[in-house]
Amino acid sequence: MEVSVNFIHIAGNLGADPEVRFTSSGKKVTTMKVATRSRRGKGGEDITIWWRVTVWGEQFDKMVTFLKKGSSVMVYGDVHKPEIFTDREGKPQVSLDITAVHLEFSPFGKSGGQSSQQQVSHSAGPTAPFGSSQETAASPYGGYSPSNVAGTAQGKGETFDDEVPF
Repeated sequence: MEVSVNFIHIAGNLGADPEVRFTSSGKKVTTMKVATRSRRGKGGEDITIWWRVTVWGEQFDKMVTFLKKGSSVMVYGDVHKPEIFTDREGKPQVSLDITAVHLEFSPFGKSGGQSSQQQVSHSAGPTAPFGSSQETAASPYGGYSPSNVAGTAQGKGETFDDEVPF
């Protein structure tokens, strides 16, 4: 078994709705484009960094159904070697890829004021599976009602107007 130490934790907003596809062998693959902000531009201004987050299998299916463009998420996963490509305008760009191990709604997102006790999260690691008895008994969504979860993509907060580079 290969062990990786190249893990990263990011918090950002989805630049598009998650895309679901299947491999030729029938394995489910969900891809999300996540934008993060960094103060590394000239003069200290914010720049946007885009991440392609890949989810293999059905481990986050219950959560992904509530994620839409603009949703705030936190991702922990295995980071891959950056790939350089040329965008539509002929400019070189870098593709930063993560395979998600843990995914949750961000408490710092557009809906604001969510307590950490209400977060829905799921990990592919040794923690209990999503929807287990450790989740809030009153709701299969860890304290959220489906209307509250869907609302995380709305409200006040930052928007990312940059075009998704991939």
